[in-house]
Amino acid sequence: DNGKPLSFSRAADVPLSIDHFRYFAGWADKLHGKTIPVDGDFLAYTLHEPVGVVGQIIPWNFPLLMAAWKLAPALATGNTVVLKVAEQTPLSALRAGELALEAGIPPGVLNVLPGLGEVAGAALARHRQVDKVAFTGSTAVGREVMMAAASSNLKRVSLELGGKSPAIVCHDANVDQAVEETHFALFFNHGQCCCAGSRLFVHASVYDEFVEKVVKRAQQASVGDPFDAATDQGPQVSEEQLGRIMHYIGAGIDQGASLLTGGARIGDQGYFVSPTVFGDVTDDMTIAREEIFGPVMSILKYDDYDEVLRRANDTEYGLAAGVWTKSGDLANTLSRGLRAGTVWVNCFDNFDAALPFGGYKQSGMGRDKGEYALDNYMETKLVCQPLKNATWK
Repeated sequence: DNGKPLSFSRAADVPLSIDHFRYFAGWADKLHGKTIPVDGDFLAYTLHEPVGVVGQIIPWNFPLLMAAWKLAPALATGNTVVLKVAEQTPLSALRAGELALEAGIPPGVLNVLPGLGEVAGAALARHRQVDKVAFTGSTAVGREVMMAAASSNLKRVSLELGGKSPAIVCHDANVDQAVEETHFALFFNHGQCCCAGSRLFVHASVYDEFVEKVVKRAQQASVGDPFDAATDQGPQVSEEQLGRIMHYIGAGIDQGASLLTGGARIGDQGYFVSPTVFGDVTDDMTIAREEIFGPVMSILKYDDYDEVLRRANDTEYGLAAGVWTKSGDLANTLSRGLRAGTVWVNCFDNFDAALPFGGYKQSGMGRDKGEYALDNYMETKLVCQPLKNATWK
């Protein structure tokens, strides 16, 4: 009930979810503490124990995959979970809950909770018998989750929040490759990705060539029935989201950006938006500063790399970034300088289960995916006891 093309679900959401569960299943019997040498005749060691009851709140853009990102590490570390699913897209996670029971997970270990965010989600965040809450969604709601956790039982919190990710095309980039991959970085999943490359910085020396090609690429995208294998972009998730996207398109036009293609709703049934590209975007424009969460590309021109690093980092977000260059030195310089949790070089949206994902600044705290995600769901306990007649004496 999300609207994304079925072909995308088959190629990305479902296999990535399967990989995620398999990856964390491999961790379940490899979680152990350490024996620690200390002064005196003592045995000291650590244990990694489950946090306890975990509340998890997921968004609507990847209903199955976001459930997998949250559930797999929590279950692998021995916790019980209450998973609050987005009210727009409850069906995938509910079906996953049924499959969990069929697979043998005991009743009560995984609990799928549909409901409104301001009701069910808020109750989960402030519940005193919930030991930890993990949230993926907007920065504004993430703040509310933190306040609810703090004002109740000071439960542990991990957050994966919004983004306004810079995508930097360098002077030496393979332009055709960069066009294809920055198109994917923005328009994948109808632009409804927290890490979408929504601020596209292009070096002045290749700006005109790049813009011409990326506009043509956007115009080639097929918008329509998500069950048609030829469809690249289905409808946005809701009327509310459609209205939000059209508001930002209007703001871009009003503030002087050049509308190069798109910019309109398609038809009067369904929530379809034409792939939209703005050129001549400046840093102070609303479309360059706020998360749109839709198929709207904003292209900004830059002249040198100190400049683009400063401008790319001039945001409250820090979720992800992309760099396109043939130079290893330049790739490393920009990757080190970017204040973002993930930097993809000559690629974008690699979501292998082993790779940690999370943000700097107001894009969140903690990491999903990979070994780092395990830390969200474990407590470390120290055990220390004296030894009599130590053998080394």
